[in-house]
Amino acid sequence: MKKNNLKGIALASVVAGGMLMNSCDLVKDIEYTVKPNPLEMHGDKVNLNIDGKFIEKGLHRKAIVEVTPTFICADGTEVPFDTKIFQGVKAAGNGEVIPKEGKAFSYSSMVPYNSSMEEGELVVKVLPKKGTKTKDLITTDKIADGTIITPLLVQFDNKVMSVKDNFVRTTEETTSATINYAKAKFDVRAAELKQDDIIAFEVFATEATTNPKREMKSINIMSYASPEGEVDKNINLASDRAGSAATYVNKLMTKINFAAGQQSSFVTKSPKGEDWEGFKEEVSKTSHEDKELILRVLQMTTDPIKREQDIRNMAKTYKFLEKEVLPQLRRSTMTLTYDKIGYSDEELKQLSKTNPDILNVEELLFTASLYEDLNEKLRVYKAAERLFGNDYRTSNNVGYVLYLQNDIDGAAAKFEKANGLESNATTLNNLGAIAHVKGDKAAAVEYFDKAGTSPETNYNKGIVAIQNGNYSDAIANMGDNNTLNLALAKILNGEADAAMSTIDASADADSGLGYYLKAIIGARTSNKDLMLNNLKSAIAKDAAWKVKAKKDREFIRFMDDVKAL
Repeated sequence: MKKNNLKGIALASVVAGGMLMNSCDLVKDIEYTVKPNPLEMHGDKVNLNIDGKFIEKGLHRKAIVEVTPTFICADGTEVPFDTKIFQGVKAAGNGEVIPKEGKAFSYSSMVPYNSSMEEGELVVKVLPKKGTKTKDLITTDKIADGTIITPLLVQFDNKVMSVKDNFVRTTEETTSATINYAKAKFDVRAAELKQDDIIAFEVFATEATTNPKREMKSINIMSYASPEGEVDKNINLASDRAGSAATYVNKLMTKINFAAGQQSSFVTKSPKGEDWEGFKEEVSKTSHEDKELILRVLQMTTDPIKREQDIRNMAKTYKFLEKEVLPQLRRSTMTLTYDKIGYSDEELKQLSKTNPDILNVEELLFTASLYEDLNEKLRVYKAAERLFGNDYRTSNNVGYVLYLQNDIDGAAAKFEKANGLESNATTLNNLGAIAHVKGDKAAAVEYFDKAGTSPETNYNKGIVAIQNGNYSDAIANMGDNNTLNLALAKILNGEADAAMSTIDASADADSGLGYYLKAIIGARTSNKDLMLNNLKSAIAKDAAWKVKAKKDREFIRFMDDVKAL
C-alpha cells in the first residue's frame, strides 16, 4: 500500500503551469492509501479501494472537488474509475461534506479489465470548483501500480468424458431340450431322442467339451405331468419322469467323456407335478371356440380336482384338449447352463482390424479402451459408430478422442450428435467443455449446471470459478486433481505452500507455466531465490516467459533483478 498526498504534487504543478495557486487555496493535502497495490484483476474486473483523508482545513468551506482515480496505461490509454464528489461545509451540492477539522473517507470502484491495463500506474485527477467557477485540474503523481493479472494464467484444460462399455467377457447362458412322454408313462422313448431339439442338445454338449469358449456348468431337469387323473399319482409320475431324463443325461455325459457331467451335483431334478400353468399357456395359444370358457374355469376354480372335472364335463372340448394340449404337458425340460467365454483382449484387437462387423457394441467399446494410442482408439470408436450409430456412446466417444486430439470442431459435431440421441450428464458436460474452450462462458455454465455433479464436471466448474474470481469455490470443485489450474487457484486464494505442493504433484510441474507459477509464489512470499531460479527455468523452456515477467506486476518489487535475467 502506498500513501500519497496532494501537497507535493501541487508544488510541482506550480512550476510546470503556474496555474495551481488558486486551486490550492481551495484544496490542500489529500492522503491516499491504495489497497491492494499493485492493483489486481479478478473476475475480469479491476477493483479499486482507497482509504483517503482530508487534513485539517484541507478543503475550503465553499469548495467542491471532483476526485477521479484514473489508471494511465503504458500505451497512454486512460481508464477512469468512478468520480467521487466532496464539498466544504458552506458549499451547495450533494457531495460528501468535509468539515474544517478534516475527515477520513473510503472509496471503492470497479472497471472492466482490458489488456492495456497490464502495465501502468494509478493517479488521481482532482477538479476543484467554487460557485460557478471551475479551477485547473490537478493530477497527482502515481499513487499505485497496476495491474496483477495472474488469474489470466488459467488453462482451459476442461475435462471431457467418454462413456464406459458394459462388456462382460464371460456370460452365463442356457440351452434346453424337451423329452415328451406317453400318457401315464415315464420311459424315454427312442423316437423322442430323434427329435431336432434333442439332437441339437447332444451336438451342443459334445462340441462344448472341446470348445474353449464354452464351459458347461450344470443341467436342471424340470418334469411335469398333465393335469388329469389323481394328483398324488401325477406327483409321482413327474418325479419318475425327472429320474428317466436324468438317466438319459448321465448316459450322454459318459458318452461324450465329460467328467464334470458325471458328478452327482451336475444334474439336478425338479419335479413339478401337475402343470396347470403350462395348461393355461397352451390353451391361450389355441384358437378353439371354447378357449375363453376354459380359461375362466381355470381362473374361477382353485381346487384342482373340481377344476379337472369341470373341464371334463365339456366333452367335445376335452377331446380337443386330449389331442392338442395335454400331450405338450407330459414332459421333462432339460436346461443346460454354461459359461460363454468371450474373445480375449488380443482377439478383440485383431478382430477390430480384420472383421469388426462381427463384434457387438460392447465388445467394440471395450476394445477401444485397450488402446493407449489415440489414433487406434479413434479407429475402433469410428467402427462402433458406423455399426451402431443409434447408440449415443459411439458418437460421444469419437468426440472424446477428437477433443483430446485438439479437433474441437470435430468433437463438437460428435457431442451434438450424441446429445441428440440421448441427452445426459456426459453429453452435457462435453458440450459445456466445447462452449468453454470456444469462449462462451455463459453457455458453458448452463451446460455444466444441467450436467450436475461428477468429478469431471466439477473440475470444469472450477475453471469457471477461477475466471469469476471465486478461488475457494474453484479449490473445492477441483478436488484432488493435481493440475496447474488447482495450483493457480490456491495461489490466488493465498495458499502458497499448498499451491507449491500441487505444482510438484502435477504432471506439468516441469513445464514453463509450472516454473512460472513457482516464481510467483517466490515473489509473493518474498523468497527472491525461489522466484529467480524458477523464472530462469521457465525462460529456459520458452523465452516468452521473459517478456511476460518484465511486465508482470507480481514481480514489481524485484523488477531490476527480473530485467537482468
